[in-house]
Amino acid sequence: MRISGFTMAKNTSKLYYPIKEAIESILPICDEFVVALGDCDPDDQTEALIKSIGSDKIRIIHTVWDLEKYPRGMENAHQTDIAREACSGDWLFYLQADEVVHEKYLDTIVQACQTHLEDEEVEGFLFRYKHFFGNYAHYNDHHGWYPYEIRVVRNHPDIHSYISAQSFRRIPDFDGLNYRQKENTFKLTVKKIDAEIYHYGWVRPPKLMQAKSKSLDGIHKGRAAMEEAYKEKAPVFDYGNMNWYKRFKGTHPRVMAPFIAQYDWEDELHFEKDYQINRPPMKHEKIKYRVLTWIEQHLFGGRQLFGYSNWRIK
Repeated sequence: MRISGFTMAKNTSKLYYPIKEAIESILPICDEFVVALGDCDPDDQTEALIKSIGSDKIRIIHTVWDLEKYPRGMENAHQTDIAREACSGDWLFYLQADEVVHEKYLDTIVQACQTHLEDEEVEGFLFRYKHFFGNYAHYNDHHGWYPYEIRVVRNHPDIHSYISAQSFRRIPDFDGLNYRQKENTFKLTVKKIDAEIYHYGWVRPPKLMQAKSKSLDGIHKGRAAMEEAYKEKAPVFDYGNMNWYKRFKGTHPRVMAPFIAQYDWEDELHFEKDYQINRPPMKHEKIKYRVLTWIEQHLFGGRQLFGYSNWRIK
């Protein structure tokens, strides 16, 4: 049995993604790791960071992004597919550049892959998610923050990245262009796995959090719309009232230790009891969804109502 790791990246070092740590976290269980590396800005050091890992398992494919051909975030899925198609393993383990796996889960993942290798009905594995927010001591489990996602898929030509590379679907006779199509696409049949993805996408210095949000909005909405939307926005992101988020009581993956040691924006976070957000509220901060979160967590054992689900559980 072979496991291939894969990801896509562009300007990840200048936008504070732990890309090196993401790769290192699953490299021990991968026979190869493929990176589709986009045309980064001259001041970005993503390629140097990846090469500094010093592993002959890693293969970099240089790409050029085309947001006109793949608008509305679909270039993310296209780039993910480029890396996926270059993988040779039986199972393909996808991590985004801000996702890291704790070493305590590696044996569980390998065992699941081995157990279901011959069971063709199992097309992938579903992981729990821990969305860290603001700093490394708090996480966001409010309504709308996806609690699960597919991150290991079978190496099958009909399985493709989907929408904006959040998930995967089976798309027979795919034209290679419309990663948002729903017609003639099929949810994967997956097994839940007792493992968790640590998502650090919302843990950055506030200035770089705003820069990352601006970059993603450019990919999803187009550069002109993005520039217009950010004309009046503050140059730094306001994480809001940190008291709204749960404290993390576990340990972070060992590979994250040097990255976490860079944390230096505590004095830019707000722990005042009555702090008011200095920006339009995010979805989970609105009263309607705060009430829904309370109902889910106190009456439904944390199960999200009307939640996102892009899979079928076997």
